[in-house]
Amino acid sequence: MEAALQARWSLALLGALGGALIWALGEAVPRGFLDGRLALALHAAVVSFVLAALAMAGPMGLARAAARALGPGVLTGGLVGLVALRFAAAEEVFAVPMHLLAALTVAGLPVPFLIAAARPGWRDYPALFEEAWSIVIRLAAALAFTLLVWILVLLSDQVLRIVGIGLLSHLLENRLAVLALAGAALGLGMAVVWELAGPIAPQLVLRLLRLLLPVVLAVMLVFLLALPLRGFERLVLGLSPAALLLSMVAAGVALVAVAVDRSDAEAAQGRAIRWAALGMALVLPLVAGLALWALWLRVGQYGWTPERLFLALGALIGLGYGLTYAIAVLRGAGWMARIRRGNVGMALAVIAAAALWLTPLFNAEAISARNQVERFLAGRTGVAQLDLWAFSRWGKPGAAALARLEALAAEPGNEALAARLRGEDDPEGTGRAEALAGLTALLPLQPPTATGTRDMILAAAEPYRLRDWAGVCALKLETGQPACVMVVADLLPAIPGEEAILVLERSPGAAEAIGLFLNADGYLTERPVARPDQGYLPGEAAAELLRAAQAAPLALTPAEVNQLGSGPAGVLILP
Repeated sequence: MEAALQARWSLALLGALGGALIWALGEAVPRGFLDGRLALALHAAVVSFVLAALAMAGPMGLARAAARALGPGVLTGGLVGLVALRFAAAEEVFAVPMHLLAALTVAGLPVPFLIAAARPGWRDYPALFEEAWSIVIRLAAALAFTLLVWILVLLSDQVLRIVGIGLLSHLLENRLAVLALAGAALGLGMAVVWELAGPIAPQLVLRLLRLLLPVVLAVMLVFLLALPLRGFERLVLGLSPAALLLSMVAAGVALVAVAVDRSDAEAAQGRAIRWAALGMALVLPLVAGLALWALWLRVGQYGWTPERLFLALGALIGLGYGLTYAIAVLRGAGWMARIRRGNVGMALAVIAAAALWLTPLFNAEAISARNQVERFLAGRTGVAQLDLWAFSRWGKPGAAALARLEALAAEPGNEALAARLRGEDDPEGTGRAEALAGLTALLPLQPPTATGTRDMILAAAEPYRLRDWAGVCALKLETGQPACVMVVADLLPAIPGEEAILVLERSPGAAEAIGLFLNADGYLTERPVARPDQGYLPGEAAAELLRAAQAAPLALTPAEVNQLGSGPAGVLILP
């Protein structure tokens, strides 16, 4: 019991010390003691070191864990420091969230290898599997405990304030106290979870996850069968299909790894789960390949960005996992053992890819900025399509690209570019006119005679909205009609003129409805569309509304509600 108490106090103290160091680094920058980018690198090093030490303290003791945690801490801090050199200010680094994901990968994935190296060996798959899942479960439980601690603190503060005691309120206003308390709670939670669960793998969670394998496989098979029928052009429409497909690939990889477990003895024994694992292993390279293709099509249309480069790296990793799993299955007996060996190699490849992302050898901002400027010079990107805001997020390479564009704008014949850089969006109106004409030609209207209201609303919309809406309208419903409709009516009697509801079906069977009208200043205003009881309009209901509106004009009826008082000061009962 004494050892357990000592471990609790030790990890709580380590967590509190980590929180205090984060506070100190944050205070050092405004006081001029540290450069912002150096402070960011030290922040990353401290967070990585503390989390790695907390994760390893249970299996190997705090002293050995702290010694081994220095490696991930120094590596993560150094790589984040290299990324920070791409930006003029430290706070700009995580404007591109992929840097944070890469840093977390470099900080977290080596930890199971470090724990396994202290015992049977760093390539021992049973130890790696056990420790990786154990860390995930313990960290999740510790974070939940930390959240409960904060809920208790906030409730206690409210209770004490009833009797005029504001001690906790003053404590919560102190950033040092907040960070130290959060770190201590996390450390204490990790210690208690290890003390109660010990080295036992989270078998219950893994067994539950196995049940999801057939479901995810069924979704992937339906997608693969339906895609040729629905049309491959959907791979470049709406939200990033590549990101969605890669999420499914990641889920498939995790579920197959759970099914094969650490050894054949612990692997799934049920026939359904085993066959689902076999099927998933064969399907994964197809889905990963489609994700890569979808991304390639999107890059062909719009060029590279850091987000697309990160997705490309993820797609290659997903394809690597998929091919590893498929080849392991196609080689016959012993496929589970081959998948386990492949998981070790692919985990090392993921760590290497994340580290590469953070080095100057793979400067995503520079690659993206150079590509976008080259596309503009080649005429594949027009003046109206230049994403100047994106350049501002890409650090020094983005600033260099903007400077190059400004130099081009000073040359004769580039007046449109010069006006765009001055903030005059599409000064000649060519981009807006083309987008407006394209949308007007595609957009069904109810009633068909309401062209005046339609034209006023669309004329007030930004070009990027017009292009987005036109892209959805270019899709076809099962009826052959465009996947959109605009319904015009006097929906807001308090506002002069008519309003419109635009319904867009971005994916089959799930649509969104947007309320549109011009405000008193003539600017386009968007409002959500809801049920009469203020309830959310589901995507399926919006899809039904779209088809009904295309078939015939919808009846306009008064809402069944009155209010007490007049104007905005009135009150009413929501139906």
